[in-house]
Amino acid sequence: MPSTCSKLFVDCGAFALPLFSSFISVLPPCTDPRLLIAALLLLCTSAAAAAAAAAALTDAPPDLLAGETSGEGSVEEAPPLASNIWRTWERLIEATKQHQREFEQEFQGNVDYILLDGHKRSAFPVKCPMSNYSKEACLQRLAQGLLVYTVLLKQVEKEYPDNSILREIKPGIPLLVAQIKEKMKRSERVPAPSSSQEEQLLKQLDSPDTFQRRMTAHSILSHLRFFLIDGKRAFRKWETPRRQKVNPSYSHPSLQKFGC
Repeated sequence: MPSTCSKLFVDCGAFALPLFSSFISVLPPCTDPRLLIAALLLLCTSAAAAAAAAAALTDAPPDLLAGETSGEGSVEEAPPLASNIWRTWERLIEATKQHQREFEQEFQGNVDYILLDGHKRSAFPVKCPMSNYSKEACLQRLAQGLLVYTVLLKQVEKEYPDNSILREIKPGIPLLVAQIKEKMKRSERVPAPSSSQEEQLLKQLDSPDTFQRRMTAHSILSHLRFFLIDGKRAFRKWETPRRQKVNPSYSHPSLQKFGC
């Protein structure tokens, strides 16, 4: 036994000796020598694995050990605009959240908020359908609709130049349009409305009656909110990977012959 143990000690080296000494110090004096040999072999195996890992780390590039990349080796960095599209969408929806409260405060409960639906104009953009529509067509409709709303909001600004919602959403909508266009294959198919188109749109909204103009302005904000919510839902449908729901009790036919 001494010769066998000595050979194992030499092969293991100094790495395993401290661990082995700690191990045998807690054993009874009459411990079976075979148990000691088995323990030493186990420690030698662990020591060899640790040495291999240390060598691999030593040979690794310095930037990898530091947890950094040089930039040239970075893989598939997300575009800065596209990476923040959800944040932009949420901010716009959150900004329009207070519209109903502001409407009710202005009219002191004399006008029901639901009546704004009756002031919807044909110029208001239509939401993207949830079915029978391609991703590209949906993105085009979302981007085009938001561009139309940038024009319609000029009517809101005309009636309510100090509107707090307007101040928050005016810079955000062009940003969202740019982010959506980044996802499109043919973004050039969605141009901004021309000056003549803007003039025609705003002319459809004008009215000599102050109450009607203000109701139209509120209707624009109300329908813009729902357009943003529906648009985000449609966009999520195309961006979120489809995952098949797995039934735990279901066994594939190819596995049934194995009793799985």
